[in-house]
Amino acid sequence: MTAPISNAPGAKSPVAISKVDHTGITVSSLKDALDFWVDVLGFQQRYTWKFENTPFIENLVGVKGAAMSVAMVEGYGHRVELLEYLAPADRKLIRPRSCDIGSVHIGLYVDDLDVALVRVAEAGWMPVAEPQTVQGGERDGMRLIYVRGPDGVTIEFIQYVPERRRAPDDAGTARTD
Repeated sequence: MTAPISNAPGAKSPVAISKVDHTGITVSSLKDALDFWVDVLGFQQRYTWKFENTPFIENLVGVKGAAMSVAMVEGYGHRVELLEYLAPADRKLIRPRSCDIGSVHIGLYVDDLDVALVRVAEAGWMPVAEPQTVQGGERDGMRLIYVRGPDGVTIEFIQYVPERRRAPDDAGTARTD
């Protein structure tokens, strides 16, 4: 399904995207990242690839001399591509703040925010602050928190309102089925 096209004079058609395939995250250790995403968060590992000294990967990512190991994990209706660059040697660890341009996070619904925080802390992921509770509106009572991992990756955990029983559907409507 594609997004609706505006009929306004001079409006340009949007790109015809049919669905989201994955979110890519560059990590310092593919093994550590897989341990977290599979063992802690419960995603399933789908496949791994290794790219070394190939024009294909250099041209795809726009990095001369790029070599990498890649793993795809999948869970809860989303796929995450984990990329450990093996080259070039001058790659850097950057830990952006949430306000820094280009910073990205993934939001995941959890049944129990407090349990999730304990489990991810055991894996080295730390909250950036205390959990926050939404006051008012259609998401009143929802609890949220950002946690940051050793590589600077940010995940937002969202605990939906208990009486809704399940996370909102794609349209934002609370589901009770």
